[in-house]
Amino acid sequence: MPVPSPSASSFLQPPRPLSRRRFVESLCGGFGAIGLAGMLAPQLAAAPTAGAAPIGPHFAPKAKQIIFLFLTGGPSHLDMFDPKPALLKHAGQRPDSANLRTERMTGGLLPSPFEFRQHGQSGAHVSELLPKLSGVVDELAIIRSMYTFNPTHTPARNLIHSGNIASTRPTLGAWVSYGLGSENQNLPGFVALSPSSRGGSLWRSGFLPAEHQGTHFDNSQTDPEQMIQYLRNERLDASAQREQLDLLQALNREHRADAGEDAYLDGRILAMETAYRMQFEALDVFDVRLEPEKVREEYGSTPFANGCLLARRLVERGVRYVHVYYGPGQPWDDHKEINSKLRERCPDMDQGAAALIADLKRRGLLDETLVVWGGEFGRTPVSEAGDGRDHNPYGFTMWMAGGGVKGGVNYGATDELGFQAVENRVSIHDLHATILNQLGFDHERLTYRYAGRDFRLTDVHGRVVREILA
Repeated sequence: MPVPSPSASSFLQPPRPLSRRRFVESLCGGFGAIGLAGMLAPQLAAAPTAGAAPIGPHFAPKAKQIIFLFLTGGPSHLDMFDPKPALLKHAGQRPDSANLRTERMTGGLLPSPFEFRQHGQSGAHVSELLPKLSGVVDELAIIRSMYTFNPTHTPARNLIHSGNIASTRPTLGAWVSYGLGSENQNLPGFVALSPSSRGGSLWRSGFLPAEHQGTHFDNSQTDPEQMIQYLRNERLDASAQREQLDLLQALNREHRADAGEDAYLDGRILAMETAYRMQFEALDVFDVRLEPEKVREEYGSTPFANGCLLARRLVERGVRYVHVYYGPGQPWDDHKEINSKLRERCPDMDQGAAALIADLKRRGLLDETLVVWGGEFGRTPVSEAGDGRDHNPYGFTMWMAGGGVKGGVNYGATDELGFQAVENRVSIHDLHATILNQLGFDHERLTYRYAGRDFRLTDVHGRVVREILA
């Protein structure tokens, strides 16, 4: 687990005799951005004081960074990207092919009420729910044959984040940080954007060095000083803070020399360096209000819109991996009233995601930025509670764009009801192998030795889906 942060308020307590430990803790709390050390301690951009050099790519990469748009709860492919006329033809029926085991009791086939039309030169079928994404569909490689191995949220979410259903393995962003390091010494290399800090295990570093864990920021805020606690030190200027930090780091290194190597202490040393440097850049990079009004209107003003816009600003400045959560909670977990809820939710997601694709392309960043969209699984073609859909791990849709992915591709297929992936099936391990390939890594060679064996993101599975690559 990450080392807990010393309290920022400790600096304001009445003076009293301090042990070395208490003295160090008081310094941490009085550092302004160094008070971020607890929040940043798990994540730590590489600094000259500690940290191993990144592995580096095995071959020439197509992408330099990743933005993962994650729709927590499981979005319905049947209502957005995978039209199934057979559902209307057999509405309410329960054919044998629809008798797959689901997490809850389900009923007959439930048609989608939303109209699908073909868009772009690719002629991809996209629902009326997504008019903005329809406009950039020729940038997307739509994978309609995804499948996963577990129908329950937590293990399925762990799997898509880390390649394993356990909550202890390093996440994709941590592997990317471990492999590529950071391009910007003043910002975390792996950022998680979500209105809630709950779900921190989804940006964990696991057994990888602590410096590769993700740093969470609240994208429901637009003021950096509300988004990031202790960002500004109102008591000390930069020079005085640097002197305090140098003293604190010297004490940390002295303790390390006496006590031996400690990965969490090394992580704390790196965290403080990152926090010190970040306070001078974060006021700019995290403030989406600095964007032209026209750009902000293009994205929208919701937390997800802020996250998409902020993700672009972060990769523009060298952050390697940005995970944008549509949350908090599990908003796409539509067990009932799915049609009305999708009508409420899709405009927000559609606008932010499409604006991100268009904006990256306009700025010449799409070719070097891999954008991934999806959730932990899809939804069933059979009904739950009359007007909802249950979890469906057997077949669902994700899409990728930019970063050397071929645009205007429709890859794979589910059966006529949209229940199972049946053509060109793509597993989560295949997805991870493909993402790493675009970053220049052979997924079988990007390993870390732990507990006597070499681990990798894709475990002993995975193939690169070369059919969708440019």
